[in-house]
Amino acid sequence: MDVWDNMKETGKKLYIKTWGCQMNVYDSRRMADVLAPLGYSAVETPDEADMIILNTCHIREKATDKVFSELGRLREHKQAQEKKGRRMLMAVAGCVAQAEGEFIMERAPYVDMVFGPQTYHELPQMIMRVTGERVVNTNFPAESKFDFLPDEHTAPGPSAFLSVQEGCDKFCTFCVVPYTRGSEYSRPVAAILDEARRLRDAGTAEITLLGQNVNAYHGGGPDGKTWGLGRLLAAITELEGIERLRYTTSHPRDMDDELIEAHGALPKLMPFLHLPVQSGSDNVLKAMNRKHEISLYYEIVEKLRKARPDIALSSDFIAGFPGETEDDFEQTIKLVRDIGFAYAYSFKYSARPGTPAAVMQKQISEKEKTARLHHLQSLLFQQQTDYNSRTVGLTLPVLLDRVIEEKGQLHGRTPYNQAVHITAPADLYGRIIDVSITRAFQNSLTGEPVSTVPVVKSARI
Repeated sequence: MDVWDNMKETGKKLYIKTWGCQMNVYDSRRMADVLAPLGYSAVETPDEADMIILNTCHIREKATDKVFSELGRLREHKQAQEKKGRRMLMAVAGCVAQAEGEFIMERAPYVDMVFGPQTYHELPQMIMRVTGERVVNTNFPAESKFDFLPDEHTAPGPSAFLSVQEGCDKFCTFCVVPYTRGSEYSRPVAAILDEARRLRDAGTAEITLLGQNVNAYHGGGPDGKTWGLGRLLAAITELEGIERLRYTTSHPRDMDDELIEAHGALPKLMPFLHLPVQSGSDNVLKAMNRKHEISLYYEIVEKLRKARPDIALSSDFIAGFPGETEDDFEQTIKLVRDIGFAYAYSFKYSARPGTPAAVMQKQISEKEKTARLHHLQSLLFQQQTDYNSRTVGLTLPVLLDRVIEEKGQLHGRTPYNQAVHITAPADLYGRIIDVSITRAFQNSLTGEPVSTVPVVKSARI
């Protein structure tokens, strides 16, 4: 009898709150899979939960404060359960847990478990240990967690994330990921294809491949050779029933020609790419330790648009990095104007404890960082609105991946990753249908179904 049989109880409720990137969303789903054989089923609220997991992100400013604020609110649920004579487990997972596990346990004595993103496959063992002690598990195991995860118990829906690569060896001076996720690791091709088949069989039509540096993927193939991301994408497109592929997040240094060519050669690979650049200034890129010059970014974009002329691009930007001059910032503005983005994420620089940038000289004042961010976002938001406006009057294939019951609407995404809302019956959920785009907003589109007959094709803007 193994640990699963010893611990299994039916009817347990599991509440997971997720912050941060798509990798965290994937991890939360897989944590639910790990706990399903123990009798846990996921619920949407913490009320009456037998276990609460906060899956945290350390990227944004004041991440730790937000975790403690949420813990304070959830403590009431734990106390309410204990008054009824029922034990409720409270856990903190993810990158904040990895970075500040001992501090969390010291400041929040009602937390039972703290564990990092590389250890959640050990949840059954941790739960067994927590009956007699509080558990902190922030190790980087020698074995990959992916080798120990069970098959999926939770159906992700029409669109799903699939983790193919994890960790980072880039060591950008502003980023904590190498310290919280560890070094780069690529899963074997066979394991990824098996998971893709299971997702397809559960009704998934669109898969987004995930990695901290997903285009650094270098997994072992069934032919004994090392495969890059371009070849992996080609293999997944051959799976019948998988109609759309995406991948995120990429680093410019790992954008090789095979991957760029895949955007023109693979119809199932959606014409959208998130490629963070952070700054348009070589001086700032050097201070960030990005290990490339801005000319490389221009070169990649030129190649991508040659391979797939309608490709939509998004990016990440940091305003007010230490030492950024007004001229450096203007070079970022120039980059944005030169390239044009369908949308972008932009933030003021905020120091992350333990990172080199946190102790750099020439820190920029909050007032100046705010002014630069507003200037940058004004341009980016206008580009996003303009891009969406160009779709009005077009008919685009939309994967309907969410039902909005209170509005009688369905939510979906175009090939260019634009959110679309349509008024349509719920039985269209999960289908790819033609939608005539009628209105455009900064963050979304609205449209009308042209036909309820499923389609498999891509339109070009």
